[in-house]
Amino acid sequence: MQIWVGLGNPGAQYALNRHNVGFMVLDTIADLHGFGAVKKAFQGWTQEGRIGAQKILLLKPATFINESGRSVGEAMRFYKLSEGDVTVFHDELDLDPFRVKVKTGGGTAGHNGLRSTEAHIGNAFRRVRLGIGHPGHKDKVSPYVLGNYAKAEMDSLADMLGAVAAESSWLASGDDGRFMSDVALRLGDKK
Repeated sequence: MQIWVGLGNPGAQYALNRHNVGFMVLDTIADLHGFGAVKKAFQGWTQEGRIGAQKILLLKPATFINESGRSVGEAMRFYKLSEGDVTVFHDELDLDPFRVKVKTGGGTAGHNGLRSTEAHIGNAFRRVRLGIGHPGHKDKVSPYVLGNYAKAEMDSLADMLGAVAAESSWLASGDDGRFMSDVALRLGDKK
């Protein structure tokens, strides 16, 4: 079993925030792959399903993002999994908008959701970095991250969410390189 975590803040007022793109991608994966009903568990919302041969638990912590590690740790301990069985989907300032990269381990780059997760389960979990771009100055980061996607970005956002969900079988099977390549192809990314 794998646990796929989407980072975000609970509440309708945050639903379209850039910081909530992790929640958005889990919703898209659940819809595309026919995951089961949403249940309350592990201080969050869960859905179970399969992608290929892999059983996946989708987890959206109901804590605020800076406490999300509590939820992740609780789920990981319940299923007796290791941090290598955990994938966290999160917004990434250091990537151009709608670019997608995967890495295992590494720093938190000031992301409070990653920092909390690391504090509760360790560092060697996989991260799916969903690019939101940088507003240009550090004083603008908080309002930018907690701001909604602009109307002009909605088509690109939908394309990225769809590409990640459509190619998620590569993530489930552990082929991160193929996942990134196929997502980039779907998005017309030549980089």
